[in-house]
Amino acid sequence: MKIGNIDLGPRPLFLAPMEDVTDIGFRMLCKRFGAAMVYTEFVSAEALVRDVKSTVRKLTIADEERPVGIQIYGRDVDAMVEAAKIVEQAGPDLIDLNFGCPVKKVAGKGAGAGMLQNILLPDGTIAPDAKLLEITRKVVQATKLPVTVKTRLGWNHEQLSITALAEQLQDCGIQALTIHGRTRSQMYTGQADWTLIGEVKHNPRIHIPIIGNGDIKSLDDADRHFDEYGVDAIMIGRATFGCPWIFSRKELTLDEKIDVLEEQLRINIERCDTEEMRNSKKSAELCGILHTRRHLAASPVFKGIPNFRETRIKMLRAEKQDELLDILEHCREILK
Repeated sequence: MKIGNIDLGPRPLFLAPMEDVTDIGFRMLCKRFGAAMVYTEFVSAEALVRDVKSTVRKLTIADEERPVGIQIYGRDVDAMVEAAKIVEQAGPDLIDLNFGCPVKKVAGKGAGAGMLQNILLPDGTIAPDAKLLEITRKVVQATKLPVTVKTRLGWNHEQLSITALAEQLQDCGIQALTIHGRTRSQMYTGQADWTLIGEVKHNPRIHIPIIGNGDIKSLDDADRHFDEYGVDAIMIGRATFGCPWIFSRKELTLDEKIDVLEEQLRINIERCDTEEMRNSKKSAELCGILHTRRHLAASPVFKGIPNFRETRIKMLRAEKQDELLDILEHCREILK
């Protein structure tokens, strides 16, 4: 499978872009364990144009994680175009447009999945003045990088727009399309429905790669969905929390998994040890811990620990590296 000139191999697995999750340390681990493509946390176009430092930091990428995509979101055409130009200077392998985020602070303001509201006309076509089409066309024209889109099935089950929208987005010049098998109104509830994803993939007028997303919790799930729906790639999101080895065909031992989580902590602390951080009130140690502890608290490794809730709370409250490492070593001993 290829996106532009990026060769991703057969049946590749991607790490989904996720806020406060897909920082550089986590991306590098997922890449090591077999993710064919990784994405940064999604980036606000408005904040990028305003040069908000915390947003600009999200553009930092490393050669070890390539190929890597940077995803942007926003509702203003000019801001999205300007943000794409800024992102291009950061040197990713592609730019992804987020038309799928369902959370209120994004979709409620007309960005992300908010772009899907009221775009489907009664005759089943997409409104020609739909803003997401204008944004897509102009971003494609503004950059030399491959541009891709991530979206959902539609705003709700009365507005399932994806089959018509996929063709329109392709006509805008995108080079791949990721579809999450839920509507915006579903948020993350219920089961992802891959039926329409399969319909888009098998539409003879669609020639760009189609990437499926939603409820993939293991490699067995991925294999089954490749076989059943024929998608070109599969993107994994929430199942990666605290589990970067989900992409690996090799089964890790318990000790190896805990070693990886401890390494993630050390990577994040090291990555936070910058001149900017040294001049701030927040230490590199605490910064690295904040990037890591939600992964630790969500990791499936610790499911066998009795009354894990108490240990989880300790993980989420830890502010020192040694404290967090002691908790992990305690968990290791319990699970042996």
